[in-house]
Amino acid sequence: WLMSDNMHHQWLLLAACFWVIFMFMVASKFITLTFKDPDGYGAKQEPLVLTAVTKVEEVHVPEEKHWPEEFQTTGKAFSGNLIRQPLVHMERLELLRNVCRDTALRNLSHTAVSKFVLDRIFVCDKHKILFCQTPKVGNTQWKKVLIVLNGAFSSIEEIPENIVHDHEKNGLPRLSSFSDSEIKKRLNLYFKFFIVRDPFERLISAFKDKFVHNPRFEPWYRHEIAPGIIRKYRKNRTETKGLQFEDFVRYLGDPNHRWLDVQFGDHIIHWVTYVELCAPCEITYSVIGHHETLEDDAPFILKAAGIDHLVSYPTIPPGITVYNKTKVERYFSGISKRDIRRLYARFEGDFKLFGYREPDFLLN
Repeated sequence: WLMSDNMHHQWLLLAACFWVIFMFMVASKFITLTFKDPDGYGAKQEPLVLTAVTKVEEVHVPEEKHWPEEFQTTGKAFSGNLIRQPLVHMERLELLRNVCRDTALRNLSHTAVSKFVLDRIFVCDKHKILFCQTPKVGNTQWKKVLIVLNGAFSSIEEIPENIVHDHEKNGLPRLSSFSDSEIKKRLNLYFKFFIVRDPFERLISAFKDKFVHNPRFEPWYRHEIAPGIIRKYRKNRTETKGLQFEDFVRYLGDPNHRWLDVQFGDHIIHWVTYVELCAPCEITYSVIGHHETLEDDAPFILKAAGIDHLVSYPTIPPGITVYNKTKVERYFSGISKRDIRRLYARFEGDFKLFGYREPDFLLN
C-alpha cells in the first residue's frame, strides 16, 4: 500500500513538471510572436548588403510608427506606406550628423542659411520637394526632372537645353523667392535632397568644363575669371598659356581666395564647397545621393519622394559616374604637396561629411 501511494505521488510530481514545461514553452512562443520584428517576420532572412537598391519594398505600418530620430526624413512619401530605406542611405545621414557635431570641424562643416544657400535650392511645390544644386554632379538632369514635375513641360525630352538653366522660363522657382515664413514651412515639411561627388574629381570636372572646353555661351570664364586667377597665382609670369590646373588649385587653396570670389560673383558655385552651397548641418536633408552610385541612388530618390510613377531619371551613359582614380592622380601629379594640402584643408569638411577618403597622394 505504501509503495502504491509512493508511485502515485511520483506520477503527480512528474505530471506537474510536464505541465510547467508546457506552460513555459507556450509563454516563450507567445513572447517570440509578439515582439519579433514585423519587417522580418515570416520572411526568409537575407544578409545585409551595403548598397542602394533600385527597387525598394513597401511595408504597411501603423501611422504612429516612425524612423528613429537620427534617421527621420520629411516628406509625404515616408508616412502611411513606409519605405524600407537601404542601410547605405541611413549610414550617410548618420555620418553627416556625427561630423556636424564634431567641434574640431565646425568651421568647415557649418554655414549660415543665407540668400546664397536659398538661391541654390529649387522648389517643386506640387510634390513638396526641395533640391539643392551642387554643380558638376549631374544637376542638369535633376533640374529637368523637377521642371517636368512642376508642369512646365510634359516630358524631359521636350525641354530645350537653353531653357534648363533659364530660370525666367523653366518654371523652377528658387527657395529664396518665398517669404521667410514660407521658406521655413518648406524646409520643415518638404522632401529635401542633393547629390555629392568626390570633391577633388568635382574640381577637375569644373576646371575642364569652364576653362578647357568652355562653352561659347560662357565666355566670362576664359576671358575674365581665368586672367584674374593667372595674375594673382601664376608663379612663372613669362608663361602666356591659358589657365592651368596648378593655377586653379593655388587659387582655391588660398585662405584669402574670397576677395577674388566676390569679383567673380555666382560663377564660383561650380567650385564652392558642398557646405557653402547647401548648409547640410543646418538643413535636415532627407536623402544624400552620391554621383558614384547614381545608377542606384536616382531611382531610390524618386521612390523616396513618391514621384517614381510620374517621371524617370534620364539614362546615365555607361561608366560616366565611376570614380576615376587614375585621372585624379594625373591631374595632381604636377602640383606641389603644399598646394594640395592647402586645397584639402579647404575641402576637408566635404570629404569628412560625405565619407570620401583623403587621397592617397596626400598620405604618401
